[in-house]
Amino acid sequence: MDNKNRSRREFIKKSTLATASISALGALGFSAKSYGNILGANDRLNTAIIGLGRRLGAFVEPIVREESNVKLLYLCDVMESRRENAASVFSKHLDYNVKLENSLFKLLEDKDLDAVINATPDHWHAPGTWISMEAGKHVYVEKPCSHNPREGELLVDYQKKYNKVVQMGNQQRSSDHTISIIKKIHEGIIGDPYLATAFYNNARGETPLPKESSPPEGLDWELFQGPAPRKPYYHNLWDYNWHWYGWDYGTAETGNNATHELDVARWALQTDFPTQVSVNSGKYHFPDDGWTMYDTMKASFTFEGNKVIEWDGKSRNNYDTYGGGRGTIIYGTEGSVFVDREKYRLHDRSGKQIEEVSSQGSEGGVGLGGGGGTSTGHVVNFFEAIRGKETQTSPIDEGAKSSLLCHLANISSRVNENFECDSSNGHILNNPKAMALWSREYEKGWEPTI
Repeated sequence: MDNKNRSRREFIKKSTLATASISALGALGFSAKSYGNILGANDRLNTAIIGLGRRLGAFVEPIVREESNVKLLYLCDVMESRRENAASVFSKHLDYNVKLENSLFKLLEDKDLDAVINATPDHWHAPGTWISMEAGKHVYVEKPCSHNPREGELLVDYQKKYNKVVQMGNQQRSSDHTISIIKKIHEGIIGDPYLATAFYNNARGETPLPKESSPPEGLDWELFQGPAPRKPYYHNLWDYNWHWYGWDYGTAETGNNATHELDVARWALQTDFPTQVSVNSGKYHFPDDGWTMYDTMKASFTFEGNKVIEWDGKSRNNYDTYGGGRGTIIYGTEGSVFVDREKYRLHDRSGKQIEEVSSQGSEGGVGLGGGGGTSTGHVVNFFEAIRGKETQTSPIDEGAKSSLLCHLANISSRVNENFECDSSNGHILNNPKAMALWSREYEKGWEPTI
């Protein structure tokens, strides 16, 4: 057993003992929920961020704003240069020093740490979240919350077992104008909603051919791989290209971006698990480059009640099909709604616009990373939910359902077959080849423990 897996196993033993101690508080009259809200006399939350790449900017404002009453204890990343950059960013806003760590396991040993923001690559999202819950921490996990369907189920199980607040980073759930129009849709403003078209288009360029090489200086390649089976390093894989170089680390463009819009579509139509999934996808641009995924996808999800959600994803063709780079159109028997991160437009059945509301936000584009008011609101909602002062806008069971749609589309694309699903849990029916992709192979010692 190597040192990393030994650390993982030792961590599990320690967290099991800690959980037993927490459970013992029940004998003293503390419920699990009550214990979760004991955060010190001043209600301060001690927080860490793991994964300091493109989403770093989304967490600066919600952490440094005085009203949040948050202390940032740790900045953690497997790449030294990112730790140093993040420290420089926060030094402009904080009057204290933040500890820099390479390993999540190290910072989880800190009993004063209350919450973890998990902005790692996709293959780390679910394992990093359940490992943190095992250590007694609340978790804000970036989208998609899982690398495969089984991990979404596991996150829900872990959350129930450890009774922690777990919020997925589908920040439009905390967008005021989106909350407003979804409420109106549910109240019948467009009649009965029956169809939602979610879309994303971008002009991503050519990707270098992956070439085996030594990891760059400062990168802990062993820890980057984490729960994934061990493989040699390929040039430039660690810095975003893990999205496109095979299925070990990424979830393709659908997991990368469709999670947001499909979530809004599912929210509007009030659907859970589909009954049918059909996909047409392919790689049409730069055919000889290093991109190994599809770059174009049309997917359709049918739900009970004859409701349908469509996904139109174009990673490398930026034609403006719907009047914006990303968004969702909801069709009802008496009208329709266009909603994106900046605004919504309400139309009657004849197509006449009858209302437009803008958020005055700054997160409407398709660019990488960043932050803005909606992200700030979503992270603050996570903090306040921990304190018991707000209801979560995106509990993990809802996040897992939306992530599942992305995984089902990816599975359909990979096996090149459409299929039916069980409407009670989303499991794929009568297709062993597709269902074989429901989970993944883990590096020995990293398997889930629940």
